[in-house]
Amino acid sequence: MHIDHVHFYIKDAPRSRDWFVKAMNFQDRGSWHSRHTQTGWVSSGPVNLLLSSPLTPESRWFDFARSHPPGVVDLAFRVDDLEGAIDRAIAAGAQVLEPASQSRDDRGVLKWARVEGWGALSHTLVERRGRTEGRFPQLGELNVDRDRVASAFAKRLQRSQENRVEDGAGEDPLTLLGIDHVVLNVEAGELQAACDYYQKSFGFERQQSFTIRTGRSGLYSQVLVHPRGQIELPINEPTSDNSQIQEFLECNGGSGIQHIALRTDRLVETIARWRRRGVSFIDVPATYYAGLAKRCPVELSEERWRAIAAQEILVDWQDEASDALLLQTFTQPIFDRPTFFFEAIERYRGALGFGEGNFQALFEAIERAQIERSRPE
Repeated sequence: MHIDHVHFYIKDAPRSRDWFVKAMNFQDRGSWHSRHTQTGWVSSGPVNLLLSSPLTPESRWFDFARSHPPGVVDLAFRVDDLEGAIDRAIAAGAQVLEPASQSRDDRGVLKWARVEGWGALSHTLVERRGRTEGRFPQLGELNVDRDRVASAFAKRLQRSQENRVEDGAGEDPLTLLGIDHVVLNVEAGELQAACDYYQKSFGFERQQSFTIRTGRSGLYSQVLVHPRGQIELPINEPTSDNSQIQEFLECNGGSGIQHIALRTDRLVETIARWRRRGVSFIDVPATYYAGLAKRCPVELSEERWRAIAAQEILVDWQDEASDALLLQTFTQPIFDRPTFFFEAIERYRGALGFGEGNFQALFEAIERAQIERSRPE
């Protein structure tokens, strides 16, 4: 099982599509309208994001929009056997939100169904046979004329290339390698039940768990992985009323996806590019880098260490894999409320884990931002 695509509810789909293109270097793959929903599609390498704005109460995303701020409404899983995946989910007690459907043409067969996730999150299960990349279940709702879409995409691609020249970009696109992991926040006391649900409904297995505490707050985290795929799903719950996880839950209207980790093999260059384009990141104090190069078992040039510190990138390693480094950093929340953000991650020489050594530094950095938000103007 793999992540097929991520679907966001957005207030203004065209504006958000433009932001992903201009700020995060995604490709604009087109936009479509139905009577009820406006949807944009952006991608970078294998990462596909759909951005939808409900236009009427008949939109499938309208109920989500009434109760939640912009964020991830559906995390789509690609499966090998749709019927088998549905049967497993139903047997575990999951509700089917949209029954199995399919779209067939001379390129291949696309099959899908949508089932409930935790809280308001849903999961579209997608089975692809043949050459169906670039086709999504949601586009069936929009009744897209493929010739029109292809023409629109060609025009947008030409405009994108022209804009890059005008920007003086001419830059390497720094295409992402994929989605590394997705983090779900749940209400206090729900962590074990949420883990059980994903184990029974989708076949996830428990991996490591963590407890993080500061003098002010804390969290519990359980990592889930899928044994037959590339999906890693850490789940967090707060341990105090003033936890940053609790702040997310209150601002989000309940459980939801906190962040998505985007994987690259050129993190320093990617973060520098995104900063130039206006993306904001967490602040890492200079003291974090004091003596870091001496403690690290991996030899990097002084220039490389300076670049890592300049981009405020966190560094972690595991003693049993002393030649590998995990590099990561995190954007500030990308919407109006302190809810969803992105992580950018590089697994240098195949580093494993989630940056456990950085969890405390990350938690404290987000907590500092939380304290700043709470101060009176």
